[in-house]
Amino acid sequence: MGMIHVKVSLRPTSASRKSFEAKFLADTGATDSMAPARALKAIGVKAVGRTSYELADGVSKEFEFGTAVIEFMGEVTAGRIIFGPDGAEPILGATALESTGVIVDPRRQALKKLPSIPLK
Repeated sequence: MGMIHVKVSLRPTSASRKSFEAKFLADTGATDSMAPARALKAIGVKAVGRTSYELADGVSKEFEFGTAVIEFMGEVTAGRIIFGPDGAEPILGATALESTGVIVDPRRQALKKLPSIPLK
């Protein structure tokens, strides 16, 4: 299956005028979302903690994280955003996808909006 990218906008709060917009890799293997630390700091996202994440190569690395409003495909959610390396590709994690009812359609290699979000 190929890589699926989606245009995402991040804001520190719903009232904030500053935002970071980019094409994010939709990654169902990642729990949280990630954006370059410099971009997050520039729009006013504050680090609220640090935690260890397992990278794709199996190595564990500690990153700061904050929270932000996440908008994509006409949907809005909020969640944890990892302060990634400045050259890193932005990642849209499974938590943001699932909380908006968006799934990966492997046949079409695209994101698909469910008619309703499962609550069971």
